[in-house]
Amino acid sequence: MYAYSKDLRLKILSALDRGVPRREAVRTFGVSIATIERYVRRRRHGGDLAPRSSPGRTPTIGSSVEERRALWKQLEENDAATLERHCELWKSTQGVRVSISTMSRAIRRLGWSRKKDRWVPPNETRQQGVLGEGG
Repeated sequence: MYAYSKDLRLKILSALDRGVPRREAVRTFGVSIATIERYVRRRRHGGDLAPRSSPGRTPTIGSSVEERRALWKQLEENDAATLERHCELWKSTQGVRVSISTMSRAIRRLGWSRKKDRWVPPNETRQQGVLGEGG
C-alpha cells in the first residue's frame, strides 16, 4: 500500500478550510476519517505533510560485512553453481534457508553477474566497496 501524495493531502485540507464537512471529504477523496484527522493534527502542530519514506526490509543475506564476505567466498569457490545450489550451500554453511530470489538479489548486490555458465565478480574497485574494505 502506498502513502497518499502530498498534493492529495493538501487538497483534503484545502476542502476542510473551505468548510466541507469531514464526512463529505471522506466520500469525495476516498480516505478515512482517521487519515483526515491525522493530516489536520500534523498541520496544527507544524509538521510536514509529505509522506514519510518507507524503510523497506532488512536484507536476509548481506546485512553484515561477515555475511557479504561469506557469500563472496562461496561464489568464488562455486562459480559454476546454480542459484538453487547456492541456496543449499548457504543453508549448510550459515544455517539459514533462503529463497532463490533472495539469493539472486544478494549476489547482484555484491556486483556479481552471470556470464554463460559462470558467476563473474565485479572489478576490483567495486569489490572493495561491497566488502567494506574501502571507498
